[in-house]
Amino acid sequence: MKLLPIAIIISFLFSCNTKTEKPVETPVTNNTPQVIVPEFIADSAYAFVKAQCDFGPRVPNSKGHIACGDYLIEKMESWADTVIVQKGIVNAYDGTKLNFRNIISSFNPQAKNRVLLFAHWDTRPWADKDEKDIDKPILGADDGASGVGVLMEIARQLNLNKVEIGIDIIFFDAEDYGKEGGGSEAEDSYALGTQYWAKNLHVPGYTANYGILLDMVGAKNAQFRFEGLSYERASGVVQNVWKTAESLGYSNYFLHQDGGWVTDDHVYVNNIGIPAIDIINSDLSSRNGFAKHWHTHADNMDVIDTNTLRAVGQTLMSVIFKEKVSS
Repeated sequence: MKLLPIAIIISFLFSCNTKTEKPVETPVTNNTPQVIVPEFIADSAYAFVKAQCDFGPRVPNSKGHIACGDYLIEKMESWADTVIVQKGIVNAYDGTKLNFRNIISSFNPQAKNRVLLFAHWDTRPWADKDEKDIDKPILGADDGASGVGVLMEIARQLNLNKVEIGIDIIFFDAEDYGKEGGGSEAEDSYALGTQYWAKNLHVPGYTANYGILLDMVGAKNAQFRFEGLSYERASGVVQNVWKTAESLGYSNYFLHQDGGWVTDDHVYVNNIGIPAIDIINSDLSSRNGFAKHWHTHADNMDVIDTNTLRAVGQTLMSVIFKEKVSS
């Protein structure tokens, strides 16, 4: 992903298969039916993050990338009702041909009311924000694996606890092979797998009520703010997610503050008419607006914290399980 220039920011200102999880109950108020929300198991999500990192960097065309993709497909096929693997080749900005796989998993595929959850599973091919070993790929524990790990745990829970609405979970590929710098050319050099999917939907005419992107959602003391495009295109979804997090006691993670505009996978989901938001860690004190480990070799398992994974995962679980009552 890529943070847009500061002028635009200013303009916005306004092993783990146990079935004994403890549910989180939403109290009955007035005539609102009781909603039983399963407990998100943060240790399970952490294990899924680590499992991805154990393959090493997941740069398209690399052995680690191929092996990790096979692992993700195998796990999702064990949980989801259907799994579609969208394969192809995209051209990177430097002319490199990238073999990619978008992994598309569906729960309750016949349901008309659907929610799309997504993250990217590839990693940055170089550490352009580091001071050493800049030309070497990063591990991407947070930037890549954390969002996928949270969604894997949600998928595992959906296998154990059925929902009435349809849920689609997509792991997009070739997101982070983008060109450093500004301008539309650089912006469109990111999220290549998502751009391909948007032009070649896995189901003709596919749509969803809304989408939620997870990107860098695992670091200790992460802070999630209102991303610009998210609030412009899907303010109701933003408010629902942030209010849900607050009700669960996670207001120290989900801040009611403007966070700037980010070029990320959600841009291209919004472009096809699905209102989508980006839950992404931001640090407004840094020069680039992201956490200090962003696009550096410090993005490893040392930055991953189960408390952050739980805050994000439990919030999303509450959002989607309550959808079955309101839909």
